[in-house]
Formats: sequence, structure tokens, C-alpha cells
Amino acid sequence: MRYAPSMSRANKDIIRARRLRRDATDAEKRLWRELRGFQVNGFKFRRQHPSGPFTADFYCPRAKLIVEVDGGQHAVQVRADAARTAWFENRGCRVIRFWNNEVMGNLEGVLAVIRENLGER
Repeated sequence: MRYAPSMSRANKDIIRARRLRRDATDAEKRLWRELRGFQVNGFKFRRQHPSGPFTADFYCPRAKLIVEVDGGQHAVQVRADAARTAWFENRGCRVIRFWNNEVMGNLEGVLAVIRENLGER
């Protein structure tokens, strides 16, 4: 997607986040149905939350928790994911990652790990 030269970084981030929400994977959609609306221990989550040069799949501001749902491409972009995780952690966030197949095949287990991480903050 091309952006107008005069478009601000914030506007570009908003447009990108909207596109990512619209094009969510099945695993992201399934997890979002469980996270939205304060359903997990009363914590609010945002989806496709822009932060600096990155967009977090799910972000809980109160717990400073980022939940990433990774597809197969992440198996080959280990360095990029490590740099991304380090960037978020350097800003005080905790990052937890799940594979798409974990979300699709063991949603309750994924939610249990998220709840544990919410409780640790």
C-alpha cells in the first residue's frame, strides 16, 4: 500500500492497523472473540495495536502484555521476531507468543497462559 507523502506516521499506523484487523487470520479472530470486552479477568485488550515501528497482535495496556499469534512464516524470521520482542520488552512490556495451531487446537491452554501472565503484573 502506498501512502501520500504528506501523511503522518500516526495516520499510516492507523491505516495499517485497520488493514491488519480486516485481514486477521482465523487464529487471530478466534482469540479475539475470547479477549475482547474485558472477558479475561476483567482486562481490556486492543487488537492490532500500533507501537513505534511495530503493530502488536493484541495488547493489554493495564498489564503491559503483548500477545502475538504467529503463523508459519515466523519459523524463518526468528531474528526479526527476537528484535521485535526486545523492542517491546525495552519499553516495559511482556511478550508471549503462540503458534496459530496452538490457538486453533488448544484455546483453553492459550487462555490459561494469558491469564497467568496477567496475574504476574
